[in-house]
Amino acid sequence: MVVSLGIDIGGTKIAAGIVDADGRVLDRVRRDTPTTDPLQVIDAIAEITELFRKEHHIRAIGIGAAGFVDATQSTVLFAPHLAWRHEPLRDAVARRTRLPVLVDNDANAAGWAEWRFGAAQNETDLVLITLGTGIGGALVIDGQPYRGKFGIAGEFGHMQVVPGGLSCPCGNRGCWEQYASGRVLTRRAREAADDGTPFGVELLGDAGGDVLAIGGAHVTAHARRGNEEAMAWIADVGDWLGVGIANLAAALDPGTFVIGGGVSDAGELLLAPTRAAFSRTLTGRGYRAEARIVQAHLGPEAGLIGAADMARLTARRRRPASPGARARVRAAARTGRSPRPRR
Repeated sequence: MVVSLGIDIGGTKIAAGIVDADGRVLDRVRRDTPTTDPLQVIDAIAEITELFRKEHHIRAIGIGAAGFVDATQSTVLFAPHLAWRHEPLRDAVARRTRLPVLVDNDANAAGWAEWRFGAAQNETDLVLITLGTGIGGALVIDGQPYRGKFGIAGEFGHMQVVPGGLSCPCGNRGCWEQYASGRVLTRRAREAADDGTPFGVELLGDAGGDVLAIGGAHVTAHARRGNEEAMAWIADVGDWLGVGIANLAAALDPGTFVIGGGVSDAGELLLAPTRAAFSRTLTGRGYRAEARIVQAHLGPEAGLIGAADMARLTARRRRPASPGARARVRAAARTGRSPRPRR
């Protein structure tokens, strides 16, 4: 079976998998991400490729990278968690592996996977919003990934929603992700632990007594068990999320918003207040159709599935004609007839 290799490169881990044409992950492996030397990441990709080649016939490699990828899908312009600045990743990996390589933003890859195999199948226009430490995103418009003129569309988390608001690592203030992401839950949880509130004490115990080890997943776990304070915090995130989605709907008018990332594990505890805020805030409400807001289906493997599928489709389009096909074309040119397709 001819398959493709999908690789999702994050700040802490490299997740790789062999993916078939139906989006199924047949084999998988993980490695820690080398964060100081770009060449070490390429070494890791080459090692993973050779490992899988022992068992699989790989047609192409798709790489989803957490960062800005140029419009040619070849160069990582900037990766906030890796030492990559204008890194020619596609060509470097192609030289090492001798395979066709495609590089894209990890959220773009995840959005494509959800459109092809996940929560938004049969949808023409979708917006993926990934909620993790920050907010990432992707667009599929009329069945095609939309990357923008310079390749970096979908950075929704850095829309300014509160002028002069909370500072953001991007250098601006009041960015959407400061109010509607896992960072919000982490910040509130650590503040509660520092203040010694009853819930904060519980969270501190969950984290082994280390305030800096408290994360949004701890809050979600308590919310699922019915903790009212945790549920209220997640509802606040959902409220801000719905407001931002209403703004995106005003600009883009997609049929579906797919919510992925770790915070989406809260399910309806997050999505119900999100939908309520969206309906309450949407411009023209009551006089227009409302987009669906659904949870992503493919989980943390969406990025590698989407990257592998995009690489497979691109390699298929670029595959040279067989010698027999070229001979038929030359013969047709001599005779003036159209070449007969092979059955």
